[in-house]
Amino acid sequence: MKHTKTAAAAAVALLSSVTLAACSSSDDSVAGGACEPAGENVTLEFTSWIPGIEGVVDMWNADNPDIQVKVQTGPNGNGGTYKNFFNQIEAGNAPDLGQIEYDALPNFLVQDGLEDLGNCEEVMAAKDDFVDWTWSQVTLGTESSVYGVPQDSGPMALFYRKDLFEENNIPIPTTWAEYADAAAKVKDAGGYITNFSQSDINQFAGFVWQAGGSWFSTEGDAWDVTLDSAESVQVADYWQDLLDKDLVSTVPAWTDEWNNAYNSGDAWTWVSAVWGANSIASGAPDTAGKWAVAPAPQWTEGGTDAGNWGGSSIAVLKGSDHKYEAAKFALWLNTSDESLTALNEAANIYPATKEGLNLPVLKEGVEFYGGQPIYDVFKDASSQVVPDFTWGPTMTQVYADVSDGFKNAVSGSGTLASALTDGNASTVAALEAQSIPVAGE
Repeated sequence: MKHTKTAAAAAVALLSSVTLAACSSSDDSVAGGACEPAGENVTLEFTSWIPGIEGVVDMWNADNPDIQVKVQTGPNGNGGTYKNFFNQIEAGNAPDLGQIEYDALPNFLVQDGLEDLGNCEEVMAAKDDFVDWTWSQVTLGTESSVYGVPQDSGPMALFYRKDLFEENNIPIPTTWAEYADAAAKVKDAGGYITNFSQSDINQFAGFVWQAGGSWFSTEGDAWDVTLDSAESVQVADYWQDLLDKDLVSTVPAWTDEWNNAYNSGDAWTWVSAVWGANSIASGAPDTAGKWAVAPAPQWTEGGTDAGNWGGSSIAVLKGSDHKYEAAKFALWLNTSDESLTALNEAANIYPATKEGLNLPVLKEGVEFYGGQPIYDVFKDASSQVVPDFTWGPTMTQVYADVSDGFKNAVSGSGTLASALTDGNASTVAALEAQSIPVAGE
């Protein structure tokens, strides 16, 4: 990674741009260099972890002999790809394009790892093509700077065992209060309404997101850290109550034990992102046809707020000599019907564009879910995601520290709320250790 002095300078530049919402300028320096065609044939390097991405890139290459893309696949971001990116950026040999999740973009920005696409006319013209909140994830509050092209999103909804709820005459909960009531009834019927994950802090962040909370914001030239905001504590206290009453299980997520709980009917629901549809289908094959999807429970009766869990952008990494061509490919990859359909069919990628949500493949009934056209629910949720959730520049540290606290809470040492308070303190310390300004410090 860049050394501390560079990170601090980049952080200040980022915060200044966020708070001042820099005005458009014809000066290429505003957007980190010209965004103009190379005037010659170009080969771009692109790193992604999407299954089947090679076939989608082949479609582009067949139609664009002047801009060829060489794709390399690797582990997911925190599985090693981000570390590789930072090392490559430092060495000056990074790929032109890289897949970067929304929650990781601030870290890349404070490390001066991204090209600003704000002076690429085609990128700025595409703003209205994207679901509004996804665009805010790649602009980080600015008007004239863009640090990636949104690729996908993870609006959240309620996956539930329709057969079990019907057999036990339990109404499908529409509020979190009803969800807690249903949890007690499910327990009486011999199951758990869901599993509380000690490690998927992204899911918990999605709950906070739906509640209208945010974990980071900026004040002048400094970051404000609010992991223990009122909304976060509200969510923490809610799940703490379910834990204390033994109304939710706590098996490690993404394990055979976790899959078996859903496959056997021990776990009845999962409030998860759109990509969770495939996770349940693959992990609980014996339950085909027994699941359905409904809007996520609301904090207020009649509410329509949704949270988000996941989502990535395609960013142009620092040092690329072909920003124009890279941006052109990233736009095609994430806006064309041809590409979006192929990405969905290959890897269940859920588009970030408004028109992408209307793809024919997303209008069909899904056999595993009893023929329900489940993506209609997620389309509504996508338009209801609260727009102002902000990620910070040290999310890997945040997830690790809060997860440690959650594990302690589940074992009876501390609470979820105290884990957030401790995580808030450790995050402030992590920012200060990198000389990144912190509000009130």
